[in-house]
This record gives sequence, C-alpha cells and structure tokens, in this order.
Amino acid sequence: MEVVILDAPFDPWCELSSRQARRTDLAGRYGGTAVFVGTMRGANEGRPVTRMSLEHYPGMTEGQIRAIGDEAAERWAIQDALVLHRSGVLEPGEPIVLVATWAEHRGDALEACRYITEGLKARAPFWKKELGPDGEHWVERNTDGYASP
Repeated sequence: MEVVILDAPFDPWCELSSRQARRTDLAGRYGGTAVFVGTMRGANEGRPVTRMSLEHYPGMTEGQIRAIGDEAAERWAIQDALVLHRSGVLEPGEPIVLVATWAEHRGDALEACRYITEGLKARAPFWKKELGPDGEHWVERNTDGYASP
C-alpha cells in the first residue's frame, strides 16, 4: 500500500495510471480496480465555501491511513492499494483524495475501497478550516458515509 500526503493539486487519473504502470508485478493478476476520488465542494451544510485549508500531523496521519489499509487487507483479498490525500489550501473543484484498490475480484476491490475511504473520513487526523462569505470556521465533524439517509 502506498500513502502520500500532497501539498499541491494532483490529477487522480494520471496518478492512478502511473501507479498501475509502476506495479508491473500485478499485470494480469487483478480483475478489479475500485477507485474513489473525493473533490472539494463549493458549499458545506448550506453555507458557501470559497476555500479550505487542510492540516495534518506528518507521520501520524500516514501511519493511521496505513493502519486502515491493513485492516482492509485483513478483511478483503486486495493485492494493492493507493491513497493520495491533499493538505494545504484547496479550491472548490480540486481533488482532495484518491483511494484505489486492486483485487482479483471486483467485490473485494469495491468493499476495501469503501472501507478505506470511510476510515479516512472517520479516523485519519486531518483538520479542516473552511473560508466563505461569513468568515472562517473549523469543521467539527465529518459525515458518516455508512449512515442511512
């Protein structure tokens, strides 16, 4: 599993293609690739957001993300995983996170990708500050992607 925290914009599709090109040892072994790309929205909880600042604790954040990935690998037969996450200042429309998993079967790839994505939202130590017309404020909680609407 590769975990990278980036402080500049990235192209998730180029990163995904690059990872697959580097992992020639997996060619022909995986039957499913699951991908999630999270993008910054221009609104949150009914308020416009013009910019967001993401902070993290270097080392601790990557370690927590790897732990989430290890848990996914224990539950599902994945062959590889990639997590890229932004830090720093983001604008609406920019990718925040890329989570990708590779597995022999699609079910394992899909379930592991979702598990890692939800784990990031709930457990990875990131701190978000949003800026909008009403000023700046820290985001106190993340949404629970497993919760029913």
